[in-house]
Amino acid sequence: MGIVKAMLETKIVPDFIVVDGSEGGTGAAPIEFSDYIGTPLREGLRFVHNTLVGAGLRSQVKVGASGKIISAFDIASTFALGADWVNSARGFMFAVGCIQAQSCHTNQCPVGVATQDKDRQKAIDVPSKAERVFNFHKNTLHALSEMIAAAGLKHPSDIKAHHLAQRMNDREIKNYAQIHFFLKENELLQADLNDDENFYYRMWKLANAKSF
Repeated sequence: MGIVKAMLETKIVPDFIVVDGSEGGTGAAPIEFSDYIGTPLREGLRFVHNTLVGAGLRSQVKVGASGKIISAFDIASTFALGADWVNSARGFMFAVGCIQAQSCHTNQCPVGVATQDKDRQKAIDVPSKAERVFNFHKNTLHALSEMIAAAGLKHPSDIKAHHLAQRMNDREIKNYAQIHFFLKENELLQADLNDDENFYYRMWKLANAKSF
């Protein structure tokens, strides 16, 4: 939020921000870091999206998202929570043969994906793996287009929070707009920020454009 306050003060606004969730990352990362450190993608994405909306800057900044995005539904649900585009690596790594051995940093990847060892690289048959990667990409986008069409929409950017629903229990179903909190345009600049129960109001008051 301090960065966003600095944007408002300096009038210097980036073209885009990429939110990289803690679910993603390299197999070289320490297990404790992968499991417990960082913010999950959906939480981080909502925070960035809401802060920009509340500060009246969302229309000026594109927001990308990454972190364990594999399926067409992963893409659709990420768009619904505020992303303008997604980055994906994990699915393509699986398609090329990654088995998540978590030895990327050892140069001893057992399937030859993350290694400079010439002998280990022989485990990858490039022509067949290239075909698998191509098919994964093509079919994932096809599945996404089917979802968009089924919802009566024309483009992935049309997917909003109210288009997706989630069962809460055996008696209740809510759409994402009901489940997740969204700030209104310029709300952080116009609202009475004395409501300390509101996380965004509380954090906005603490944020400093000179220190972040």
